[in-house]
Amino acid sequence: MTISKITLAAALAASALVATPALAQDAPADGLTVTGSATIVSDYRFRGISLSDRDATIQGGFGVSHDSGFYVGTWGSGLSGFGSFGGSNTEIDVYGGYTTDLGGMTVDVGLLWYLYPGTTGTDYAEPYASVSGAFGPLEAKVGVAYAPDQDAIGSDDNLYVFTDVSAAIPETPLTLKAHYGYTDGSLGGLNGSYSDWSIGASASWKALNFGVSYVDTSISKGDDLFMDPTRKIAQDGVVFSIGASF
Repeated sequence: MTISKITLAAALAASALVATPALAQDAPADGLTVTGSATIVSDYRFRGISLSDRDATIQGGFGVSHDSGFYVGTWGSGLSGFGSFGGSNTEIDVYGGYTTDLGGMTVDVGLLWYLYPGTTGTDYAEPYASVSGAFGPLEAKVGVAYAPDQDAIGSDDNLYVFTDVSAAIPETPLTLKAHYGYTDGSLGGLNGSYSDWSIGASASWKALNFGVSYVDTSISKGDDLFMDPTRKIAQDGVVFSIGASF
């Protein structure tokens, strides 16, 4: 398995060495906190679909949050195969939002903009919201992302609902994770909808993060929304990751 060519996402990861939510934090200054990471993944899966043609790629980004609850950031990944649109073969996500605690639950709302540098008519926006909290030994989140009618996604809208559950194993660095999502709309392929799910584990050692997960979708070979069953980018697979957080 070879890593796709280093793109703007790799440059982001290598130069900024900072990342998206829930990573190591620098000391606050004027209420601001910076988080970051750089990661190599064996396959970039977006809602169950491989956007790196089942090859490894580099990902990274950074985020800045304020004590008030507001935050902004960016994240990037290399693309290949179905996921590429020409240009730099890179996805850059820019996001901003607000998070707060309500009755012991964390509420998060924001807007994410998908950018594909060097291309035309492919960028689109997607508002999102989620609620998360602890339930005994479990951490759980339910969320929704809604992309309104836009030319870049076929002049139609798209709805994604999901839930994530995780549980840390006491006295070990391991955390078990599970995910389920449902896509309905313009990004749902030929049938207009499909499900994706994954189960896996992660571990941390000092600044390093390790992960492994089994990923699959409800898309059958006969209904392959990409019209090319030989690529199997909607089929099941195991994804490995190793990264450093800062």
